[in-house]
Amino acid sequence: ISACEKGSKWEHAWQLFSLMARSELEPDTITVNALISSCASSSEWEKAAHVFGAMAQRGTELDTISHDAAITACEKGDQWEKALQFFRSMIQSNLECSATAFNAAMSACEKGGEWTKALQLFGMMARSQLHWDSITFGAMISACEKGDEWE
Repeated sequence: ISACEKGSKWEHAWQLFSLMARSELEPDTITVNALISSCASSSEWEKAAHVFGAMAQRGTELDTISHDAAITACEKGDQWEKALQFFRSMIQSNLECSATAFNAAMSACEKGGEWTKALQLFGMMARSQLHWDSITFGAMISACEKGDEWE
């Protein structure tokens, strides 16, 4: 499944995952993360959200990488509200928010024209002492531009 993710073959990853379920093999966190990441890399946010929800319901441990991938999938699918849901889930699960999670959530808000929410995330990131990068600043500049808040 991880190889399918790296090759942007989400359909193949999905088929392998389904085969695992039919074979009564229990997917672990790494397998779930690979499938969610595969869906994210192909902008299949609905499938990523479905896998995330189904695995959470089954009691599979969803970690920082699981949340990062789900937030990224929603960002690529222009689903800022869902991205923020996964971000909040990360916080509620007492997981350490990564720069990837912050950047993807900010980018999702930027794409959705929610510059104030992107700015709030930027402030949270500053308080968490994570390092900003070009993605962070790019998302913020673009969010402010779209919100006509360039000053």
